[in-house]
Amino acid sequence: MIRIEPEPWTAMVAHARATYPNECCGAMLGSIEGGEKTVHAAAALDNAFAGEQARYYQLRSEDLLAADKAARERGMSLIGIYHSHPDCGAYFSETDLKNSCPWYSFVVLSIQKGEFDHANSWLPDAEQTKADKEELIY
Repeated sequence: MIRIEPEPWTAMVAHARATYPNECCGAMLGSIEGGEKTVHAAAALDNAFAGEQARYYQLRSEDLLAADKAARERGMSLIGIYHSHPDCGAYFSETDLKNSCPWYSFVVLSIQKGEFDHANSWLPDAEQTKADKEELIY
């Protein structure tokens, strides 16, 4: 289960709305206790995809490393990645799966006509062959 506190949730949705009709992406920083992840902060990251950003996002490894460092400096962990799907559902695509890391949660925000519609969280397996839906509380 992943629980996103109100402040980072608001920041994530605002980021997704601001980048519409393109995909946004960012890091979720927080804590893990038992099987529960709690997001205490969200860090917006640049979509580095050189092509049509309405269909894809790409993270630079140096940006992800900086987010991980920032999390550790604040006594937290990098627990996941979020991104938006403009004008489509919050599913985990084949591209998302192919580019995933099995140790992170992946929150996908559906943005319909510039407004938040719904979200889901996904946990990819180690082989990157499937992703299971994770309980998401926001």
